[in-house]
Amino acid sequence: MIDILVGSQMGAAEYVAEQVAETLVQAGYEATLHLKPELDHLNPSGVWLVITSTYGAGDLPDNIQPFADQLAQDRRDLTTLSYAVITLGDSAYDTFCLAGEKIASLLDMRQAKRLLPSLQIDAQDAELPEDHALSWLPDFIKLLK
Repeated sequence: MIDILVGSQMGAAEYVAEQVAETLVQAGYEATLHLKPELDHLNPSGVWLVITSTYGAGDLPDNIQPFADQLAQDRRDLTTLSYAVITLGDSAYDTFCLAGEKIASLLDMRQAKRLLPSLQIDAQDAELPEDHALSWLPDFIKLLK
């Protein structure tokens, strides 16, 4: 079971998450999208895939900010959790993909295991964000086995 935590301000990260979830299901995995993630509704011993955009000055989208606040205040043991992060951002800003790194930092502080380096998708790139994510996905899937 893979919990996909979505942080999306304008819809791009949500669309990427839907494409990733569909591909994971086709590959035989159970994947659940969480458009308003809540810590109490997630498996602390499972696999979380955070897919979020960055907006403003490196801010988290409104729908995932409460989850990040919960995670920052909560003291539960996440040592049995594995996770990965996909972040959408714009390299024209010095806060490029900062939202994803904020979530990753919170998970690292809780001692969760990062499966692989975060994927950072640049809005300046001509390739579609979902294509980047789907190209990265086989590396993620290899680590699930």
